[in-house]
Amino acid sequence: MSNTTVPLAYQAYTSLAVPEWLNKGDNAWQMISATLVGLQSVPGLVILYGSIVKKKWAVNSAFMALYAFAAVVLCWVTWGYSMSFGHQMLPFWGKAMPALGQKFLIQQAKLPTTTHNFHDGTVESAMITPFYPMATMVYFQCVFAAITLILLAGSLLGRMNIRAWMMFVPLWLTFSYTVGAFSLWGGGFLFQWGVMDYSGGYVIHLSSGIAGFTAAYWVGPRSTKDRERFPPNNVLLMLAGAGLLWMGWAGFNGGDPYSANIDSSMAVLNTNICAATSLLVWTCLDVIFFKKPSVIGAVQGMITGLVCITPAAGLVQGWAAILMGVLSGSIPWFTMMVVHKRSRLLQKVDDTLGVFHTHAVAGFIGGVSTGLFAEPTLCNLFLPVTNSRGAFYGGVGGAQVFKQIVGALFIMAWNVIVTSVICVVIGMVMPLRMPEEQLAIGDDAVHGEEAYALWGDGEKYDVNRHGNGSYGNEMLETSKPATGVGGINF
Repeated sequence: MSNTTVPLAYQAYTSLAVPEWLNKGDNAWQMISATLVGLQSVPGLVILYGSIVKKKWAVNSAFMALYAFAAVVLCWVTWGYSMSFGHQMLPFWGKAMPALGQKFLIQQAKLPTTTHNFHDGTVESAMITPFYPMATMVYFQCVFAAITLILLAGSLLGRMNIRAWMMFVPLWLTFSYTVGAFSLWGGGFLFQWGVMDYSGGYVIHLSSGIAGFTAAYWVGPRSTKDRERFPPNNVLLMLAGAGLLWMGWAGFNGGDPYSANIDSSMAVLNTNICAATSLLVWTCLDVIFFKKPSVIGAVQGMITGLVCITPAAGLVQGWAAILMGVLSGSIPWFTMMVVHKRSRLLQKVDDTLGVFHTHAVAGFIGGVSTGLFAEPTLCNLFLPVTNSRGAFYGGVGGAQVFKQIVGALFIMAWNVIVTSVICVVIGMVMPLRMPEEQLAIGDDAVHGEEAYALWGDGEKYDVNRHGNGSYGNEMLETSKPATGVGGINF
């Protein structure tokens, strides 16, 4: 038999690349989870946004998501990570420092940096030290920050000035997202108080829903023509993007125990249970009241289920995940289909994709439900704050619902105020909304590009634009605008 030499990089405890504290399984799962969350954004939401909007806004909507992802990555490693998970500057904010140096990134991950003690001096919430390097943790938390901005963008599609969006992303990340992340995850005052947010029901979804609705108010509505008719340009591609979003949620919730352990398994299973239940409930309500199952409605029900279970994913039992799915499939449906049509405020604000309903409402339901159904044994598997439990299990659980509501109110208030300030400041520099000429034309006016190389969408055939070969000349001379089924232009 020949001797096999294993490279040092693959030998345990024998090189700097494999320190004693490194668990390769945990490190692999955390990086896979981060990549799954990244795939939710790029290409998941890029495809979903580019497909669910009117044809003339496909490129602009997809690009808003793509730009946000890239901008957040750079801002995150430069200052965002430390403001969210670094040393405390204020009870709700960390100190800004870069996360770029070798000495910082190759050391064992530590989170949160700020610890909390009982009155007698003993530690109540200890620092978490996962068995992988800081580089993995920075990457994992980065994709969470990125998807928050992309979800927020769903409220602004079809009219926000792209230059204003380019300014909005780093400002909102810095002054809004980092505050919510530090307060609830990074050792801030809500974390120490025991507010539960397993994977971002508040930090990501409630904040993006409230901030998106607020920004939509300041940016203003789409053109009247777009508000009256805004059909998706490709329902099948929309479903592909939605599918990436659903499957990617395994990394979203399964990665938040910061380990490949039994709690991550519970989180992934509960995520799928709640999402499936919510989708079915929403679809049934559509059939009962509108006589037809809506594909877009099914996607909305799927999203509300995923959002609702996020703050509770690894903290509740399977039966609770089903109950939460029923709530997330019915309450946001009611607010979107009934309350929205009767509310002057909701009618006035043009929330393009209804992010307020699918993320703010569903995130709030999930947070309060966590306060009800969080199971003590599962809480002990995850939460560093001791004696955590939901009201359903008695004891100190009765106060948990109150804590969850207070945590939600803080996130909501902060996002309304800060998002408004950011929009006003940007508005002093440049218009938040596109000019009417761009709103009338869409992608071609904004980017000089269009999603599909098709003509006939109410336009005259231009040889110079669509090609000047013999086929193009023949078409110019003999054809009329192409029509699809029922004579609809496409």
